[in-house]
Amino acid sequence: MKELLFAAYSLDIGGIEKSLVTLTNYLQKRGYQITIILEKKQGIFLKELNKDIKVIEYRPDESKNILKRKAKNLVKRFKFMIKYKNKFDFSASFATYSIVASFISRVASKNSCLWGHADYYTLFGNDKVKMKKFFKKINYNKFKHVIFVSKEGKSSFLNIFPEMKEKTLVCNNLIDSKKIKKLAEEKVNEKKDEGITTFINVGRHDEKQKKLTRIIEVAKRLKMNGYRFKMLWIGDGPDSNFYKEEIRKNKLQENIELLGRKQNPYPYFKISDCVILTSDYEGYPVVFLESFILN
Repeated sequence: MKELLFAAYSLDIGGIEKSLVTLTNYLQKRGYQITIILEKKQGIFLKELNKDIKVIEYRPDESKNILKRKAKNLVKRFKFMIKYKNKFDFSASFATYSIVASFISRVASKNSCLWGHADYYTLFGNDKVKMKKFFKKINYNKFKHVIFVSKEGKSSFLNIFPEMKEKTLVCNNLIDSKKIKKLAEEKVNEKKDEGITTFINVGRHDEKQKKLTRIIEVAKRLKMNGYRFKMLWIGDGPDSNFYKEEIRKNKLQENIELLGRKQNPYPYFKISDCVILTSDYEGYPVVFLESFILN
């Protein structure tokens, strides 16, 4: 039985985390032995993993004392290397940004890969220097392969790192359509309001990428022109309070409903007419596939 390792930050709600759970569950059911190592063993998706998937926490020391922090982390890395050096048939640093995941993956297997979830050139504002600095920090060139979830992400990466062409692949995110359709049947308190158009947005509240102020601007225009509509927002994030204030300031409380995090957002798709995605950039947005599955 082949042993596979995936390293990430946590299993809190998010597209990367959901993709990791779907992928590892799929592989485990097909006979692979799966280990997931997280910087923080926490998150709502933990309980969605198949029971035979092993989850380990590798939490780096975060002491404010620099010397103490470096010493403790050096010992921790040394112990990890003794225990897991090339133990796995395959390993993946699934959370691209995680330096810890990069270290874990490269130590755990000679057959290691770095997983990319975005068009990083766009993410870094078309700044080649910033993009190069990011990938060098996670030792991109020491992985056997770099995997992107979309052709656009791969193309963007190779424009900056053309020497990686033979090592770079595309593997779209997997999605469990049967499970999504089943979960969509769950009952929720919100009802479909007949006679008005209902929109839904699902995602992190992060203005830099998600640009949810675009939805607020649209809502202002629709209300000004007398349209009857509702917008359901599922998710939270660093800019949640900012959005709440903008909604209040523009008197849109009756039109935009903030529902917070939902482990199961799919019943809300069923009471909505349209899905809105306003991001400046995405990797391979799972919400698109979910909306197709749920019509």
